[in-house]
Amino acid sequence: MERTAIRRRLSWQVATVSDVRRETATARTLVLDVPDWPGHQAGQHLDVRLTAPDGYRASRSYSIASAWAGDTIDLTVEQVPDGEVSTYLVDVVKVGDQFEVRGPVGGWFVWKPEQEGPVQLIGGGSGIAPLMSMLRTHAAADSTAPVRLLYSVRRPASVIYVGDLKELAAADHVDVHLVYTREAPAGEPRVGRIDADVIEQYAFTPAESPTTYVCGPTPFVETVADLLVAAGHDPARVRTERFG
Repeated sequence: MERTAIRRRLSWQVATVSDVRRETATARTLVLDVPDWPGHQAGQHLDVRLTAPDGYRASRSYSIASAWAGDTIDLTVEQVPDGEVSTYLVDVVKVGDQFEVRGPVGGWFVWKPEQEGPVQLIGGGSGIAPLMSMLRTHAAADSTAPVRLLYSVRRPASVIYVGDLKELAAADHVDVHLVYTREAPAGEPRVGRIDADVIEQYAFTPAESPTTYVCGPTPFVETVADLLVAAGHDPARVRTERFG
């Protein structure tokens, strides 16, 4: 169950789109300027509310993908088939457009630079977004905490933040490993889901006492969490966030 450490009353604020970046054929990052944004921790999310001319409103929650640097927020959205909000944000929104946001939300699925010990990140699909916030926060803080990322994607073209991940993987204390479930690039011998062998080979061991963050679709998160516990990881050190 997600816990919240936010005590203030959350209110809707107007966000202005200052930039857009295409990540994949179905995912786009919106850079938002929110003048009254109070700041956020790596792993938190926010609510987005759209209002149509006829007064109809729709709201959805999205993880924040950026570290907080006091200026803008990165929001990465993957289009959901027939999704009214995600389709609008991915295909229609342009620089200068405005909509409402509320947050930050969440106090359990967060990573802070002052935390001790290794950090294990495991993401599926667009579940990489809050983990990218953690990686960017780690880099911005010049943290020496060892971090490993396991990122499950269908195929190479599905990798979100491909350029950023390559840059982060070249840094000290960070290891990135991609797991392809449908189609792998040339030279990658394995195609399949994250399983016990992948956990054993690429994740920190239970003896290293990592704090593990798992984010993605509900079936993915439940499977990975079960694999971690079966491998001997302390359930209290496995934090999950799911969608769908």
